[in-house]
Parts: sequence; C-alpha cells; structure tokens
Amino acid sequence: MSSLLGGYLSATFNPLSGAPTTVEYLVVAGGGGGGGGYGGGGGAGGLRNAASFAVATGTALTVTVGAGGAGGGSSGAVGVVGVNSVFSSITASGGGYGDSGLVGAAGGNGGSGGGAWAYSGYGLGTSGQGYDGSLGHSADNTGGGGGGSGSAAIQSTSNKGSEGGTGQVSSISGSRVFYGGGGGGGASGTNSGGIASAGGGNGGASGTNLGTAGTTNTGGGGGGGRAASAGGSGGSGIVIIRYPASQSPPTAFGGASTPQVNYADGYQIYTFTSSGTITF
Repeated sequence: MSSLLGGYLSATFNPLSGAPTTVEYLVVAGGGGGGGGYGGGGGAGGLRNAASFAVATGTALTVTVGAGGAGGGSSGAVGVVGVNSVFSSITASGGGYGDSGLVGAAGGNGGSGGGAWAYSGYGLGTSGQGYDGSLGHSADNTGGGGGGSGSAAIQSTSNKGSEGGTGQVSSISGSRVFYGGGGGGGASGTNSGGIASAGGGNGGASGTNLGTAGTTNTGGGGGGGRAASAGGSGGSGIVIIRYPASQSPPTAFGGASTPQVNYADGYQIYTFTSSGTITF
C-alpha cells in the first residue's frame, strides 16, 4: 500500500484539466482629461471585451495598462488624451480630451470622444469601443460631456454643462463594476457642472470650480473645469483576464508587479492595474 501511495504521489498527477486555450478578457484604456476654462468633459477610455480569446501556451503575452490623461489647465488648455491599454493583440484606445472654452478647439477623438465648448466640435468615439462626446449649452458657454463606453454624451438643454455618456457594467472581476463613464462638462457663472456617468468626473461649477477626476482603474473621463479653472484628469485603465478554475493557472508573470488573483463564480481571475506579461 505504501509503495502504491508513494508512486501515486510521485507521478505527474494534476487534478486540473490543463492550460487554457481560450480566455475571457476586459481591456479598458485610460480616460481623457477634461478641458480647463468651462471646458468639455474627457471621453472615457475605449472598452473591449470578449468571452473567448485564443491563447497559446508558453508565450508571454503583453499587458499594458494605460494611464488617464491630465486635465487642461486653468488658463484654458485642452485636456490630454488617455493612454491605450493592451492585452496581447487587443488594443483599447485612450479616451479623447475635453476641449477648452477659452481655446475653442474641438474635443479630441479617442476610445470615446471628448466633449467641447458650445461653439466647437466634439470628439468622436471609436467603433466597438465607445461613443461620441457632445457640445455644451450655447446660451451660456458651458462645456459638453465626454462620450462613454455605453452611450454618447447628450447636449445639455439648459444652462449647465452636459452630462457624460454612460459606461458599461461588467462582473468579470467577480463584482459588478461600471467602466468607461464619460466626464461631465464644465459650467460658467453660477450654473451647474455636468454630471458624469459612473466612473467619470463631474464638471466644475460655482463653488467647486475644478473638474473632478475620473475614477482610477475604470477609464472614466475627467470633468471639464468651470470658467478659469482646471479640468480633471482621466481615470487609469485596467486589464482583467479570467478562465475556468478547473484549468491550470498561468505558468509565469513578468514586469514590475504581478496581477491581483481572485476566484469567483467558478473562474480564476487576474486583474492588472499596472503593465506586465502573462504566460499560460
């Protein structure tokens, strides 16, 4: 009996079913920064997801987590476009920057488009990743909202900054989380700033002035600043990979940090908030 037991333990026994051939992923890019000076809200970072993505064993796959773009300064600068996020061959585009009312340039294109001052042009989203921004209200020079990963921003019908486009909810991490909300547009005078979608930053208004930042690791767009105030920065992106817990775990991680590992709903889940590699 002891020899049988010993042989059993020394054999290459593995109760798991082997390395995965496909994985599910969520890739969200960094959100765009809101414009300063009653500027437009930043567009959300592009969002890409799929339930079945083919992976090869023994190959290190690149993971890049994009940073959010900085908000435009109080002198009336446009925001900064968000940084792309990448998993293997999948790239999500950074969110477009918000326009500034003092500059009058168009909002930036991106995963989702940036919002713009009432008399400029809003930014366009990328098909399959996000939606367009909007203009502000023309009666009072407010800023437009940034587009979201779930819908375009809608131009305000009153004297306030436009609201950001909606994001998308995902449970890939084991919890319901909103990703890719657009930033709200900034206001002028005593008007209200635009409300952001979940994850995005609110637009600046009287008493708050600065546009608020998009939420970290959701790709939310930054809020546009109130007149003579800075816009908020975009939220950083995220990369999440999962596959059944019955299969073998990754053989290696590379880069400066390892992902967070979680088990939920029968899956093993790898959440990257900084760049690295993963090998199956």
